[in-house]
Amino acid sequence: MTYEFDKDFWERHWQQGRDGGPGSMGGNPPNPYLARETSGLTPGTALDAGCGGGAEAIWLASHGWHVTAADISSEALARAAERAATSGASERLRWVEADLSVWSPDVRFDLVMTHYAHPAMPQLEFYDRLAGWVAPGGTLLIVGHLRTQGATGHGHHPPAEASATSTSITARLNGTEWEIVTAEEHLRTLTGHGDRAVPLHDVVVRATHRR
Repeated sequence: MTYEFDKDFWERHWQQGRDGGPGSMGGNPPNPYLARETSGLTPGTALDAGCGGGAEAIWLASHGWHVTAADISSEALARAAERAATSGASERLRWVEADLSVWSPDVRFDLVMTHYAHPAMPQLEFYDRLAGWVAPGGTLLIVGHLRTQGATGHGHHPPAEASATSTSITARLNGTEWEIVTAEEHLRTLTGHGDRAVPLHDVVVRATHRR
């Protein structure tokens, strides 16, 4: 099956109300790699590309970052803004409804991050776009679905077109322009509905844009 990750897809996805599912959706906590990869950075400006329910954007804002959080789904952004209202960090958050396959910011950021986002364009080309939005000296953080055998559907078994490997991502980052800090692949287990163990295959890449 081929997936069209367009606005209609993501509006339906969020309207289905998947609070409580694994990942950074709904009311769940921020992705665990976020704190590990950003705690040593000096807070500045950040872009959360494909922010979904806003967990990561809100976490960053609560730690002093000024965050632009962009997503194609108005439903996701509504949930995120509602959640942010009780976070005490709303003044450091800006929500933008945007199709990230065509939208571009008018500034570059100290941190550009994405967590499991896949718009209606090839996944690696999407990461190329994000890299272009990082300011000199800034950081690119990609947390994505790891390409594995038998990946055929969305959710916890993402299709191949929404997946990547650490090697395929880092190969796109020119060594004269980027310093690779993290390039890892992980298997972690979450607790799904009915206390069912859900395996999640992750790829994590962090790179610094050389000045």
